Parts: sequence; structure tokens; C-alpha cells
Amino acid sequence: MSKVKRAIFNFMKKEVVLSIAIICTIITIFFVPFDKSYLDYFEMKTLICLFCMLVVVAGLKNTNVFELISRKLIGLFRTRRAVIYALVFGTFFFDMIVANDMSLITFLPLTYVVLHSTNNDKYLGITFILQTIAANMGGMVTPYGNPQNLYLYSFYNIPVSEFFGVLLPQFCVIVFMLCIAGFFIKNEDLTLKNNNVIDVKKKELSIYCVLFVLVILSIFRVIPHYITLIIVVLTVLFSDIKRFKFVDYALLATFCVFFVFSGNIARIAVIQKFIAKIVAKNTLLAGIVSCQFISNVPTAIFLSKFTTNYSDLLVAVNIGSLGIIISSLASLITLKEFLKHQPKGFKKYMLTFTLVNTTFLIVLMGVTLLF
Repeated sequence: MSKVKRAIFNFMKKEVVLSIAIICTIITIFFVPFDKSYLDYFEMKTLICLFCMLVVVAGLKNTNVFELISRKLIGLFRTRRAVIYALVFGTFFFDMIVANDMSLITFLPLTYVVLHSTNNDKYLGITFILQTIAANMGGMVTPYGNPQNLYLYSFYNIPVSEFFGVLLPQFCVIVFMLCIAGFFIKNEDLTLKNNNVIDVKKKELSIYCVLFVLVILSIFRVIPHYITLIIVVLTVLFSDIKRFKFVDYALLATFCVFFVFSGNIARIAVIQKFIAKIVAKNTLLAGIVSCQFISNVPTAIFLSKFTTNYSDLLVAVNIGSLGIIISSLASLITLKEFLKHQPKGFKKYMLTFTLVNTTFLIVLMGVTLLF
């Protein structure tokens, strides 16, 4: 094997998700040649906030604050099931404040530290999967909880009270299902591998806490995202330049590639006609099916041009975040984080992810049809 082939093989082995995304995207390029419309695919605010959050979390990891919080959680909740509940619902409710991807970036590193420090690595996959569902579903009842919600809220000018009511039944059901899912996790007392004194770097912690708040304010549009980018980059550049090496640039690249993939898929005539035909008959089904091909945010933008039935579309792009892994790009964050710790667990993770997510999706579809 030549050096080039070996390098490509090693890259694909290390970056499985990005490699698959690149292959799928290259296929779509044959159907949709490069043009100016490609530039419209990229959601720059999402990419900038994602980069800033990755930098901040890399810095927080270095302060040992996750280890400290992990000790506090273990001491407070004591058992495996209780701690996993805390991590899953922490992700769920944090998503109601910020977007789903930011919620996962914040909570997944903490989850790994908690489970790894107590010899519970075998529960990492299922916990990550439940956290992904929590992140995708937690913000469904608020206009700003998920990007697709914010778009539809603005596009259709939906009243806040009506917006809240449309997805309230599904919201209640998802909380109930997450509670039920926890009972499948064997409950035992947690014990730490070691109980060494944790040295928290207080100066660095204070810097990254301030930057974390800035990123949150940027997500809420209190501060322009490009201003936050400048502040984060300059602060880390002059105070902790090594942190840039620990940013997951492959994840950023994966998002960029999937933006191109979903954008191209939405422009392929055969798919357009197929989705348009379904949406005329059943907006809910069309939205859920479309999410499985081009993910939830592009589906919201794409189908809003074909229907005035915003209530069904709103439900579809939220519960349609469940299903296969590309139905929500936030799910890629979890997969990447999981493979970082358990690179040989790809097949098992994907099977479990699809099974659990599909089960949640079917139940929520049933509830939606009942109401």
C-alpha cells in the first residue's frame, strides 16, 4: 500500500462520519454541479457559534472543571440510573435555553467523565443516544429551542401561545418516554476509580466561563456572532493558544459537508417532485420523510415553500429529528464524540441509535395522529 493510500485509509478509519459525508456529497455533486447557490447552503451563524463553543469547551476541559462537576453529580445522585437521568434531563432542559448542538457540546464531555471515572464506559453509547434525543426534543415547544423552530416561527408569523400548544402533547410524551427509558438501565451504586484531589485551574476557568456566557448571548442574538468570534479567538490566542489544537475541526468540516449534501438533495428534481407530491396529501408524513433525507432544518426551509399547514410542518420537523442519524445534524456531534472514546463501537452504536430513535419516532407519530 502506497503512502497516499495508507494516509487516506487512516483518515477514513479515524474520521468515519466525515468520510461517509464526503462520499455522499460527491455523489450529489454529479446531479447538482457547482454554482453560486452552493454559497447559500452554509449557515454561518451556526458554524461560528459551533466553533466558538468547541474552543470554549476545549478550554473548560483543561481546567478540570468537568471532573469536579462529575464528583459533585456522583456524590449527589449516587446511583448509575439517577446520574444518567441527571445528565439526560440536564441536556433536555439546557436545550430549551440554547440550541440542541450547543447543549450536546456542553454535556457530552461531562457524561464521558462521569461514566469513565466510575468504570461505566459500557453505558456511554445508550446515554449518548438518550442525550441526543433529549437535545433534539427539549426545545420543541419554544420558538428559539431549535433552528427549524425559529425559522418557521418567523416565516409563518406564528403566535407564541399557539406555537407552544402545537407541540405540547409531543413534549409531554417525550418526557415520559425518557423517564421510561431510564428504567432499562441497571441501577447500582457508583464508585470512583480514584479519589485524588482535583486541581481546578481557577484563572483559566474564569476566562472560559466568561467566554461561555458570550457564546450563549450570541446564540440569543444579544451579541452579534462575528463579535463573539473575534473576542473568543483573540482571548484564547493571547491567553491559551494551545487550546486551538484541541478543537474538533473534523466536526466543523462534517457540518459544512452535510450542508452541501442536504442543499444538493433538496435541489434534485426527482426528490423535489416526490416530496412535493407527498406534502400535498400529507404534510406531516412529507416532513418526517424529508428529514430522513436532508435533515430537519433544510426540510423546514424546503417544505415551507409548498404548504400553509404550519402546524403539521412544525410537528414534522421536530419529531422528524428522530429516526436515522442524518435527520438531525446535532446527532453527528454525539456520534463523533462517541467514536472519539470507543472507535470500535461504530456498528453497535448505529444499530442501537437507529432502533431507539425509530421507536421514539413511531410512538410520537402515533400520539400526533391521535391528537
